[in-house]
Amino acid sequence: MQPLRVTQIGNSLGVILPKEITNHLHVSKGDTLFATLSPNGLEISQYNAELEAEITLGQAFMNEFRETFKVLAK
Repeated sequence: MQPLRVTQIGNSLGVILPKEITNHLHVSKGDTLFATLSPNGLEISQYNAELEAEITLGQAFMNEFRETFKVLAK
């Protein structure tokens, strides 16, 4: 576990990621990272286009069968 310091960046707060972490994530200046709340805390990962496409398909499926899911949830 590596501690990260919260710092003021303009009107926002941010953290500085050490080189070891940016190397592990294969990211550099200007890249986008995604933060996800999980049972283990906060998870930070790089963008995954495949995952986004799967989520989009799943959301479309759930929207299409919304009424069926409501009945099944009872």
